[in-house]
Amino acid sequence: MLDLIKQLINGLQAGSIFALVALGYTMVYGIVKLINFAHGDIIMVGAYFSLMAIPMLSSVGLPLWLCAIVAAALCAILGVVTERVAYKPLRNSPRISALITAIGVSLLLQNAFMLLFSATPKPYPSIFGKDSITLGDGFTVSYITILTIVVTVVLMVLLQMFIKRTRVGKSMRAVSEDAGAAQLMGINVNNTISITFAIGSALAAVAAVLYSAAYPLIDPYMGSFLGIKAFVAAVLGGIGSIPGAMIGGFTIGIVESLTKAYISSQISDAVVFLLLILVLLIKPTGIMGKNIGEKV
Repeated sequence: MLDLIKQLINGLQAGSIFALVALGYTMVYGIVKLINFAHGDIIMVGAYFSLMAIPMLSSVGLPLWLCAIVAAALCAILGVVTERVAYKPLRNSPRISALITAIGVSLLLQNAFMLLFSATPKPYPSIFGKDSITLGDGFTVSYITILTIVVTVVLMVLLQMFIKRTRVGKSMRAVSEDAGAAQLMGINVNNTISITFAIGSALAAVAAVLYSAAYPLIDPYMGSFLGIKAFVAAVLGGIGSIPGAMIGGFTIGIVESLTKAYISSQISDAVVFLLLILVLLIKPTGIMGKNIGEKV
């Protein structure tokens, strides 16, 4: 029983990372109906941005965890620039054009950072410490595990409140429903889309710092498979649904952890994708997705 609880907590930690990144996929798709495959590489960019910020923070005596805020700010700017330069000109083009562009941006980021930092994995310093929390009977949980889960839940609650209660959040919901009608009502659609990319990229940067602190090696290709897992989480939960992204991320993290512990670590990825197929066969829109009828 104790071992099961440990695996569930490990699954929640991994699922928290997937969920934070999945939010970027689901928000962008909900607004502009674009699968931004370059979003996974924002994780890698955020990890390198935070790594570069750590020596500067250390030199002026500031807490090292502030690198997460620096990385989030820089990745938010990168997300806005990417949307304005690569995606905005293709907004009225066939979706396949934007999809191919997203793949191109992903390859550009990977190769650019490989030229800048080489393909050799770089060690990531311990910015949160290595302390563990004892919960009784010798059951210990690392501090970074608790921090990852708590930060993820808090950020998701804040994001949900932001979208439901703020003026910008209402604009995002309006653009998601009907961009043309929203523009007629005076909403700046371009700014709303840029804000969506900025928020999604900032969350991916936070996920990058939490992931790198737990698995302290980073390289230019680290975001590829993490991005795929996060995309699967978004689709599983119902792409376009913020609570769905959270549920999808936690589900995939727990399933992956339990598979590695009790079946085989070699087939954990296969089990995750099998779960996705089964869910989509039963409910094609995902766990919390909604069927949207189209007028003919």
